[in-house]
Amino acid sequence: MASLKDLKNRIASVKSTQKITKAMQMVAAAKLRRAQDAAESARPYAERMGQVLASLGAAYAGRADAPQLLAGNGKDQVHLLVVATGERGLAGGFNSSIARLARERAQRLLSEGKTVKILTVGRKGNDILKRVYPEKIIETISFRDVRQLGYSNAATVGEKILAMYEAGEFDVATLFFARFRSVIAQIPTAQQLIPASFEAPAADAAGTSAAVNYEYEPDEEAILNDLLPRNISVQVFRALLENSASFYGAQMSAMDNATRNAGDMIKKLTLVYNRQRQAQITKELIEIISGAEAL
Repeated sequence: MASLKDLKNRIASVKSTQKITKAMQMVAAAKLRRAQDAAESARPYAERMGQVLASLGAAYAGRADAPQLLAGNGKDQVHLLVVATGERGLAGGFNSSIARLARERAQRLLSEGKTVKILTVGRKGNDILKRVYPEKIIETISFRDVRQLGYSNAATVGEKILAMYEAGEFDVATLFFARFRSVIAQIPTAQQLIPASFEAPAADAAGTSAAVNYEYEPDEEAILNDLLPRNISVQVFRALLENSASFYGAQMSAMDNATRNAGDMIKKLTLVYNRQRQAQITKELIEIISGAEAL
């Protein structure tokens, strides 16, 4: 059984840990609001760009002159998995859930005889995936020293993906990230970047498609050639913002649980300490009384 001094030291240690987890929870809560606002502000722009590209791309369906970023190169052998995770841990299952989704996709593709390449954005994704697929990771892009993510950071990743595609290094690119829903809910998401994949336009109350035909100036081909490469960076930027909000939400929840668990442990250790101290005092009193009676 631990001595009173050991119990006292452990209680003090748990209290110190509790102070740290409480401070981290408060910091995550403070940063969450700004990250959530940024993620929610980026959604309409990214979704609207997807709708515009879907409308433009409909005219090229089945055509041989369709842009490769829209229709692909006709192959499906080499897959690039762009796995965006956090730079730090202590966020519950945030990083591991994204890596798990990417790992499951990689396993399925490999079982089908496909070639898989992994580009990790964030240190934690690299740390997790290199245990299983160290030879598949071609590069890791880290933003650990970046205090606030901007479009230029996403453009770095987008330009890397485009350069690899133009060099013929892969046929299909898929982006993995966590979509923020709430503090306790972050949804691991896989989004195909190349060939571009867009959701069908939502239907209105009458059940008809909400798609609208527009006349473009300049022509559709010129607009597609400009927007399709830019869309890669836009979707990566959205994923980074969603990840940032998801990370702080997950960290806030994890640190809150850790603070509660530390409080429960302090109560249990204090109870053990008091019982042991009471038993020791009782023993000393018995020894004193027994000695007095012996005299």
